[in-house]
Amino acid sequence: MNNKLCVITGANSGIGFETTKALAKKGAYIVMVCRNEDKAEEARQQIVDETSNPGIDIVLCDFAIQSEIRDAAEKIKADYDKVDVLINNHGFLASDREETVDGLEKTFAVNHIGYFLFTNLLLDHIKASDYARIISVASEAHRRGEFDPENLQLSEAYKPIKAYGNSKLFNILFTKELAHRLVDTHVTANCLHPGVIASNFANSASWIMKTLFTIGKPFMASSRKGAQTSIYLAASADVENVNGAYFKNKKAATPSKTARDADAARELWKMSEKLCGL
Repeated sequence: MNNKLCVITGANSGIGFETTKALAKKGAYIVMVCRNEDKAEEARQQIVDETSNPGIDIVLCDFAIQSEIRDAAEKIKADYDKVDVLINNHGFLASDREETVDGLEKTFAVNHIGYFLFTNLLLDHIKASDYARIISVASEAHRRGEFDPENLQLSEAYKPIKAYGNSKLFNILFTKELAHRLVDTHVTANCLHPGVIASNFANSASWIMKTLFTIGKPFMASSRKGAQTSIYLAASADVENVNGAYFKNKKAATPSKTARDADAARELWKMSEKLCGL
C-alpha cells in the first residue's frame, strides 16, 4: 500500500477511522472525506500521531447534498492524478422520513446515491491507476430490504429500518452492476458486511433505536474488528482479481436473492443516473 492513494468516506469515526489508521500504517496516502471539519481534523491528528504518516488530507462533504458530492470529487480530481482505492464507508440512518435539498429521502440519498454519484464522478481517476479497487460497505441488513421501483424511496410505508435495509441492498446491487461494467478494466468493485459494530452510528436515529444499540453494545464487535474486511479488500493480494463479490469476515459470502438479481441491479443503476443527473 506504500504511496497508494486511498479515498475513504466517513473516515473520522468508527470503521472509517480504523480503516484509515490501518492503511496509513501500511504507508498509504489517505484522503479522508468527512462532513464535520473539527472532528476530521482531530481524527487526522490522532492518526498521524499513532502512525507517523503525515500523508493524510481532508476533503469536506455532506453526502446528503449532491452539489457537495460534486465539489468533493472535483477537488480530489484537481489535487491528484489518480485514485488507487476508493472506500465508500459513510452511513446514515434517519429516525423519520425527511427529504434532502435534492428532494430525495435522506437515508437513500446518503447511503446509496452518496456511493453511486461519488464513485461515478471519480471513475476516470480510478481507471487511471495501474490497478484499482472500489470497496463499498454494505450490511447483512440488506436481507430486510427490497427493490420496489414504484416505492424506491419509501414515500409509502416508511420505516427507518426498512429504509436502511433497502439502502444496504442497493449498495450490493450497485456493486454488482459496477463490477459488470468494469469487467474489461483493471478496476475491481466489491462490497462487504462489517459486522454489527459498537459505534456512534445510531446517533442520528430515534430514541428507540439508540436504546436498542445501547442495550446491545456489549454484544457488538469493536470498530477495529469491523474494519478488518475493509482493510483486507483494500490491501490483500488474495483478492487482486476478485470482482463483484460480497464479503463477510474476509470471506466471500452469498447475499440475498434480490441482491444477486442482475436485472434489478441494471434498473437501479438507470434510476440512480436520472436522480443525480448523470
